[in-house]
Amino acid sequence: MLKDTKYSVLINIGFDPKEIQIYLALLELGEGSILEISKRSKVNRASIYYIIEGMKQKGYVSHLKKNSGYVYMPTDPASLLSRQKSRIQDFEKTVPELNRLMSQNEKHTFVRFFEGIAGVKILYADTLSAKTEILSYANSREIRDHWIDYDAEYVAKRIAKKIKLRGIAADDEYGRQVQNGDKKSYRETRLINSKKLKFRDEINIYDDKIAMASFGDDVFGVIIESKALTETQRSIFEMAWEFSSQ
Repeated sequence: MLKDTKYSVLINIGFDPKEIQIYLALLELGEGSILEISKRSKVNRASIYYIIEGMKQKGYVSHLKKNSGYVYMPTDPASLLSRQKSRIQDFEKTVPELNRLMSQNEKHTFVRFFEGIAGVKILYADTLSAKTEILSYANSREIRDHWIDYDAEYVAKRIAKKIKLRGIAADDEYGRQVQNGDKKSYRETRLINSKKLKFRDEINIYDDKIAMASFGDDVFGVIIESKALTETQRSIFEMAWEFSSQ
């Protein structure tokens, strides 16, 4: 398991499989010649010359002339971590500008698909970034049947972030239970006759996004990011809100 973890982490930060074998071998050796690295890593000696040049350019290894040849040393993992943190910080500084460029085009539309309850949880996590209130059509029972800790894992986080939610739900046992908890949940719920409101899905409208989660036989979710579509759905919600009971 530890080996799998090390490999997956190094892959995620940019190593390829052969580079990982060489890097881990060097960590164990401390330093080594091409021959020593080949023996420890099980990578063909002829291939190492080419691979290790690329690793030097990426900053994964360094080298030192010793006696009649060169020895290679791995970059300290802490240095690699520091470099990754620096890159993340640089990217975070750039995100507002990238978002500004994206927002200039009102016609852009992005669609993301999420599979299974694990995917749907990622979808809900996106709603926690909402800068506007969340407008929601919800089947209060379905979400909690599929996500047992929904209130603790999601609702509590939304409350902590003080993201207000206005929701329309079926007037049934679950809907009334949710409505009774509105005051402490930073939420306002209105109920509609459960015979007229028949759906197993949930729709959340926020920012310029529409997040839809389906809890039928196949659990999946979709986020559509479109200013035009979101404005339309927001208007439809407001009409439904006006005619729903308080």
